[in-house]
Amino acid sequence: MQASKVLLSTTSVYPEATASAFELASSLGFDGVELMVGVDRLTSDVEAVAKLSEYHGVQVHSVHAPCLLVSQDTWGPDPWQKLERSARAAQRLGADVVVVHPPFRWQREYGEGFVDGIRRLNRESGVTFAVENMYPWRTPAGGFQAYLPDWNPTDISYEHLTLDLSHASTSRLQSMDLVRAWGDRLAHVHLTDGSGSFKDEHLMPGEGDQQAWRVVEELAARNFGGHIVLEVSTRRARTRHERQEMLAEVLRSTREMQQRGVRG
Repeated sequence: MQASKVLLSTTSVYPEATASAFELASSLGFDGVELMVGVDRLTSDVEAVAKLSEYHGVQVHSVHAPCLLVSQDTWGPDPWQKLERSARAAQRLGADVVVVHPPFRWQREYGEGFVDGIRRLNRESGVTFAVENMYPWRTPAGGFQAYLPDWNPTDISYEHLTLDLSHASTSRLQSMDLVRAWGDRLAHVHLTDGSGSFKDEHLMPGEGDQQAWRVVEELAARNFGGHIVLEVSTRRARTRHERQEMLAEVLRSTREMQQRGVRG
């Protein structure tokens, strides 16, 4: 039984740059990285990323398409072209998964064809498109639906899903319930945590309300074959050494929980 690969998201070293993620992934022994496209300029230059990957000996195993508000201008305004370029980037870098968010509600035309379009990309692109769970946008004045067709993918006919534990917390759901409900549709995991705040916190696993380590054990017990990506905020680290120690500890704990899950 082979454990899931444990990857480092390039966002987990912010405010350091993407190059630092490759350096830290190499020195700490992660199985590879997930490239978040659009966080800094380098991430949209696939050939530059390929050189980083080769230099550090760190494989890119998944690509996060530029779906964030801050990356709306990355790879042009057309959302389908963004996803097609994400697939080509994944193929060039040797990745097998593209993570994608559902459309924003103001992207009405994109949203209306999203489910069928993702199904087509899964059939034709040669990589797995895994739609990520999001959350209702909540403010002190109330909440509203920000995503089409919904922030919760559970009852939508996507073939492959990405579970983000911080998003589950912001949604006031439990990740373990989603693991059980999604079954074989669960293809990819963003390992993080949250406290139920209306903010998307991306805490370290175990710091919030998502029973993150139980989730890792459960995935191992189920012989989960997808990637587990550490996607956390390390902004509180005061130095590079402190950030490195934080990430090393989570990697160690993740692998320990995987082994515990396998042993039952």
